[in-house]
Amino acid sequence: MKTNSGNRWLVVLGTIIVQMGLGTIYTWSLFNQPLVDRFGWNLSSVAITFSITSFALAFATLFAGKLQDKWGLRRLILCAGVVLGAGLMLSSQVTSLSLLYILAGIVVGFADGTAYITSLSNLIKWFPEKKGLISGISVGAYGTGSLVFKYINGSLIQSVGVTQAFLYWGIIVMIMIVGGSFLVREAVVVNKPSVQNGVVQRDYTVKEMLRTKQAYLLFVMFFTACMSGLYLIGVVKDIGVRMAGLDVATAANAVAMVAIFNTAGRIILGALSDKVGRLKVVAGALLTTAVAVTVLSLVPLNYGLFFSCVAGIAFCFGGNITVFPAIVADFFGLKNQSKNYGIVYQGFGLGALAGSFIAALLGGFIPTFTTIAVLCVVSFLIALTIRTPDQGNLRSQRKKNANSMRNMKPETKLG
Repeated sequence: MKTNSGNRWLVVLGTIIVQMGLGTIYTWSLFNQPLVDRFGWNLSSVAITFSITSFALAFATLFAGKLQDKWGLRRLILCAGVVLGAGLMLSSQVTSLSLLYILAGIVVGFADGTAYITSLSNLIKWFPEKKGLISGISVGAYGTGSLVFKYINGSLIQSVGVTQAFLYWGIIVMIMIVGGSFLVREAVVVNKPSVQNGVVQRDYTVKEMLRTKQAYLLFVMFFTACMSGLYLIGVVKDIGVRMAGLDVATAANAVAMVAIFNTAGRIILGALSDKVGRLKVVAGALLTTAVAVTVLSLVPLNYGLFFSCVAGIAFCFGGNITVFPAIVADFFGLKNQSKNYGIVYQGFGLGALAGSFIAALLGGFIPTFTTIAVLCVVSFLIALTIRTPDQGNLRSQRKKNANSMRNMKPETKLG
């Protein structure tokens, strides 16, 4: 399968701008305490907003592919930018938590997820020979947006107040996403069968994908990778204070470290996966994560050990979330990539909820890290043994033919 030619790098530029705008939602934690101070709401109630945003983001990926088929990619991203920006601007006027949940949670999350998965999948289609690298650039831009806007939104909150910061944030993000959409062009996939590892690759529909065991095994692996990274992001400062004995200011440095290593993992492991194989990269990342969370659980922590483990988990999480879109394309083809990846991507939303739920159920960091370590080992074994559906079918056919040959007798007639 090949894509049409053209100036692909303008599409890359447009996608980077769009993804940076979308990634700004990861600065939400900056708004929690100022909203508490402004309205007197409970901190945990305000923090739930971002969980709603994350869930709506993952949920939107189920419908994004169908919306793209109906509206076209550029119009869909443009509309998502307008809706996302409007959701943030209207959040500047809210005076109740329920409205905040609807606008900053559901509306912003749904718009973000719609543009995220379709622009990422489109860019992969433009560069089928470099899926890992190009996925790393796109997802890395998403992470860079959160890094850059950590300072922009922090400055806005200090200078104009939290409610007006929503207004300016919404305007800037709307300009970025709408502006970037004009550089994005939809890849036209030419139906020409491609060969991967000696096997002709076919394009699976969502229904066909869900009939394969590989779809569910990939979901387990992606869920595990997201659960480990997202749980760490949410509690990293608390781990430093309670388990490593660091003061609050020192432990807070881990938040910036997570962002930096997360972005580095997206770019480095994405490019590496094109050279050494995507499943090998994922297997290595899962094994590293298992070791890191085991150390966090069992070994008395000091400054160096704590930051090493945190950096390793963040790096591997960034790499895994970059490589998986390309793996889904390798397994199930490019034509329906955004729809198929949208199904697997539900592991992100469930992973975001599962870490906190397990921590509340089992009682804290150590039982949760132990659970994550076990899941990482299981997913590591899956990564070592899983094959694409077409390779699996080819192996089964060869085995069947070999058995038939062994059962043949001298008097067996051929043909």
